[in-house]
Amino acid sequence: RKIKEAILAFRIERALKKSRILELYLNEIYLGLGSYGVAAAALNYFNKSLDKLTIAEAAFLAALPKAPNNYNPFNYPEAAKNRRNWVINRMFVDGVITKHEAQQATESILITRKREEAEYVVAEYFAEEVRRELANRYGQKTLYREGLVVRTTLDPKYQKIADNSLRLGLIDYDKRHGWRGPIANLKDSNDWIEALSKVPVPSGIGPWRLAVVRDVYPEFVKIGVDDGNIGQISLARLKWARKWQKGERLGPSVKTAGDVLQLGDVVLVEKISQKDFNRIEKIESYKLRQLPQVNGAIIALDPHTGRVLAMSGGFSYQRSEFNRVNQAFRQPGSAFKPFVYLAALENNFTPSSLILDAPFVIDQGPGKPKWRPANYTKKFYGPSTMRLGLEKSRNLMTVRLAQKIGLDKISDFARKFDIIEGSPKQLSMSLGTIETTLLKLTAAYAMLVNGGKHIAPTLIDRIQDRNGKTVFKHDNRNCPKCFVSLSTNEAIPAVKDNRNQIADPASAYQMVSMLEGVVKRGTGKRIRDLGRPLAGKTGTTNQALDT
Repeated sequence: RKIKEAILAFRIERALKKSRILELYLNEIYLGLGSYGVAAAALNYFNKSLDKLTIAEAAFLAALPKAPNNYNPFNYPEAAKNRRNWVINRMFVDGVITKHEAQQATESILITRKREEAEYVVAEYFAEEVRRELANRYGQKTLYREGLVVRTTLDPKYQKIADNSLRLGLIDYDKRHGWRGPIANLKDSNDWIEALSKVPVPSGIGPWRLAVVRDVYPEFVKIGVDDGNIGQISLARLKWARKWQKGERLGPSVKTAGDVLQLGDVVLVEKISQKDFNRIEKIESYKLRQLPQVNGAIIALDPHTGRVLAMSGGFSYQRSEFNRVNQAFRQPGSAFKPFVYLAALENNFTPSSLILDAPFVIDQGPGKPKWRPANYTKKFYGPSTMRLGLEKSRNLMTVRLAQKIGLDKISDFARKFDIIEGSPKQLSMSLGTIETTLLKLTAAYAMLVNGGKHIAPTLIDRIQDRNGKTVFKHDNRNCPKCFVSLSTNEAIPAVKDNRNQIADPASAYQMVSMLEGVVKRGTGKRIRDLGRPLAGKTGTTNQALDT
């Protein structure tokens, strides 16, 4: 064995420089506390990166290779300090540090700090889509055993905003449709803590807790929470909980807390920071919560590259792993209309072209009823500009416009923008009856924003194998000078734009301008209070089953 090691050492020296050999050694050696390599050891012993270590701390790590267990600072602090000081003295003798630096380092106390818990970005829907794509591309064996290194497009800041926005939006929407009642009732239970612990906890409740109503008063209810705390829910926080009734109707207004909750009701609650100072007992205050029956999705992507920056496919991944961003095929409704109007812009129409807003009837054939589309308001407005028709989302104008320019041209645009794959030939298509996904529709809108250039949405920037070789790049353009140092006099490398132009840039610009009007004056004006330059389009189908 010694002879083999000697031969191997000679071969390594012929192939690598001394500094490289030392680097490989320092990155692999075991240094105690589950640390393989000096970088891991710096974190595990001092909660620091290597470049932040002091002379004394670096010397301690250099002392460990001889016997990491014998110089464990938690078990043998004196031996660890003596060994560290020996290394510091050698550093001084070798001229690496000055006498003053050596004296300071030797006199310093050996302080160790446990490594902080690593922060993880929680993006279950995003991560699952990445896993599925890798499995489809390389197979299960390569995915789990070949050591792939994947750089995704996720932006943690945007992902957190997306998750919170979707969750709060669905909660608020659900609250507006009433209270569906408690989870259970423990009225006959004497030991409420034990009884509450036996109630199954619904999945996906996040920071919410289970609670049982212990006393009911006109102005508040007293609750016991599953963590043992006692709290209350004030009447003001129960006002929203009007009883849900069939047909999405609401019951009578809430006058007292007893109109909503009864003794023994088991409900979901969320703790709030404020105290209720109206009572002598300053106990914790809570909000009444219920898991929404409605669900949705949200996605944010870069319109110039297609990089998906945030994705949330539902209220809770624990409740449903079904990703509504790209697995749910839904009718976009009026959100499809911009592509009808874009087709018109490219066929000699302008935003100021007049379209007749009047009754429209089509005979669908023998034995079939006549098709009579209508505006949301059930009114007719006569000749109106195309811009106004989009802003107010006029169905009759859109259908008449689609009939004029032809369904073939609209279908062609829908395919070029990757909204659909087939070629439907019904006029109702112009009102968004075709099915598509949120991912496809958002990418299509992005192609309007970028001037009509085609992009392909992606969740992955780059994939490397275990040896660091890049085996996949989303941006596969060639740029020889992008990875070399440039002098101050050299120009920034110009990278070729290889995106296909699928719509006239002028038409795309006009469409974005028209969609700005939707926010300023049209059906999307609720969000203009944000005070940002915004453009967009609303879409509602089947009595708001899809919005």
